[in-house]
Amino acid sequence: MFPAARRPGRRIAARLTGTMALILAVTGCAGGTGAGSGTDKADSLTVLDYYTDASEHAQWGEMLTACGRTAGVRIEHTSVPPASLVPRVLRQASSRTLPDLLMLDNPDLQRIAQTGALTPLDRYGVDTGGFAEGILSAGTYRGEVYGLAPYVSTVALFYNKDMLAEAGVAVPRTWGELKDAAAELTGPGRYGMAVDASATFESSWQFLPFLWSNGGHEKKLDTPQAAQALRLWVDLVESGSMSKSVLNWTQADVHDQFAAGRTAMMINGPWRIPALNEDGNLRWGVAPVPVPRAGRTPVTPLGGEVWTVPRTSSEARQEKAARVLACLNDSSNMLTLAEQHFTVPSRTAVAARYAERNPSMTVFTRSVETARVRTGELGVRWPEAATGIYTAVQSALAGERTPEEALGDAQRIATGD
Repeated sequence: MFPAARRPGRRIAARLTGTMALILAVTGCAGGTGAGSGTDKADSLTVLDYYTDASEHAQWGEMLTACGRTAGVRIEHTSVPPASLVPRVLRQASSRTLPDLLMLDNPDLQRIAQTGALTPLDRYGVDTGGFAEGILSAGTYRGEVYGLAPYVSTVALFYNKDMLAEAGVAVPRTWGELKDAAAELTGPGRYGMAVDASATFESSWQFLPFLWSNGGHEKKLDTPQAAQALRLWVDLVESGSMSKSVLNWTQADVHDQFAAGRTAMMINGPWRIPALNEDGNLRWGVAPVPVPRAGRTPVTPLGGEVWTVPRTSSEARQEKAARVLACLNDSSNMLTLAEQHFTVPSRTAVAARYAERNPSMTVFTRSVETARVRTGELGVRWPEAATGIYTAVQSALAGERTPEEALGDAQRIATGD
């Protein structure tokens, strides 16, 4: 998950604050009634997302309106704050007032699909060809595709070219090089490295490349591989190469530190590029997230939103909603959306053309090819693991627990023990 201060981790936070009671109330909502239903007349469709940033809402509004015209319907577009979306969807499912077309952060799809609130897209003949396997899996629940993402994102290492050149430091590719470079780049008023280590799912999102690339796994967090990854972050803080304030920094805060010259390197996503480009004096570059040893391929988390067709009582409205969804995901429109939002088109061939036109996005397009969806292994249990991860990060970086102890606690949180 998890961009308005661009939403965290391209909305990486799985905002599942609804209670299990609400989830159970949703179950069996088949035959529910969408907004404006009670009739099969389908001349307008309601659309719900969390694109509340003014420019982003307007861009999506234009695209939805255009796709609505192709389907012969008028679009009624509503955006709510990110933290409000899933609770609102659960309430609407329970009261049978779901919108006709619904956007979800990809980690949220599993739990919403589990309730029966969504319809599989194959029944409408929506084209799912050309999507990378990881991207398609982000919209899949129990073998059925319920959602498609026009674009996706992930994270990489941003670095200040001038600072690295002045210090005679090469762009780090391995953990050892990262520690050495961060130390060399640290000086008065400046840290070498910054990450988001806050008590949120953003922190879990940023830690995953280090966990996964070292052979760690969200299914079992209390392993030597996981402890080695967390030890890297602890060492950066304890050596003074990374500020202890990262415990309170969001991804937006990390960006601000980098843009202000108070950190030479950071982990962040491509949605930061427009703001970085606004500063004509800032010369920056982007590289893959460093890996434990040379020759390894970084494994990063897949961010982005999927569009879904909720289950309502109107087949006609569901058919029209599916046509709009297909339009959003056609090659031309996903390229337009990716260029607007500095993300990666979800169809592999389109992503390749996009990288040729946008060199600053090359690292991200390549990383997306091997990126993993956060719910791929744990499904609906991912939020518990994510909570365990950021709790471990907090306690280890604060010096309260060793990485091994912190991850032992994380495993207990993840399993509910």
